[in-house]
Amino acid sequence: MYILGIEAPHEQMGRTGFVYLFVSLFCALFGAVYERFSHGVFSYYMIYAFAVPLAGGVLPFFVLAGSEWRVPGRLARNLYHSGIAAFTVGCLFRGALEIYGTTNRLSAVYWVAGGIFLLSGVLCYGLGQRKQ
Repeated sequence: MYILGIEAPHEQMGRTGFVYLFVSLFCALFGAVYERFSHGVFSYYMIYAFAVPLAGGVLPFFVLAGSEWRVPGRLARNLYHSGIAAFTVGCLFRGALEIYGTTNRLSAVYWVAGGIFLLSGVLCYGLGQRKQ
């Protein structure tokens, strides 16, 4: 028999912040490589795609890890993560389309879905906060 190591919820928020930091670094590296092989064409969406997980993931989760605020529940976190992922993929997709030299009206789905998921996650966190 063994004892499972259960980490504190605030430690889990710090770990999530580090995951978002690595995602930000990956997006920056991906954008740099994509721009390098794009024959001089660039897109601001591709260049700044790293900023979405950095501002939307690293900063809030490091703040939660270092504060005494209540940790969001699983539903709120999953909805929030989905919103950040939709915005990040939307930036990368829109950047690839701009570099390619075309447009697609269906790329607006990323912004709508990301906004809905993000606001739903924040709303779930806020309603859970008021409940206690």
